[in-house]
Amino acid sequence: MIQHNSLEINFHKEMLGIYRRAKEECGYLATRFLQMVANNGGLKTAKKLLATAEPSDGFTELWEKHRLDLTVECLVLRPEYRPLFTDDEIATARERLISYGYQFPKE
Repeated sequence: MIQHNSLEINFHKEMLGIYRRAKEECGYLATRFLQMVANNGGLKTAKKLLATAEPSDGFTELWEKHRLDLTVECLVLRPEYRPLFTDDEIATARERLISYGYQFPKE
């Protein structure tokens, strides 16, 4: 259980990291995203965003800037964070990225 907790803390930090990188690298200020992470934590925020039928405005904005690598969906698919998510959540993240033409790095 302790290991799961530290994984959740690392995920939360990474969520703040993608906010910071989007701001610094493409001038995208995801204020609502930052508020969600601050209020609910990174993991709950990611699960909430994955539970919607449509991608978030932030996802679309990052797609327009050719930076899907900075999306929550991309972070969810990182192997170290997969234990935090259900198979359905992982499938949603993958399908969303594929439908927007994301080129997955060669594994």
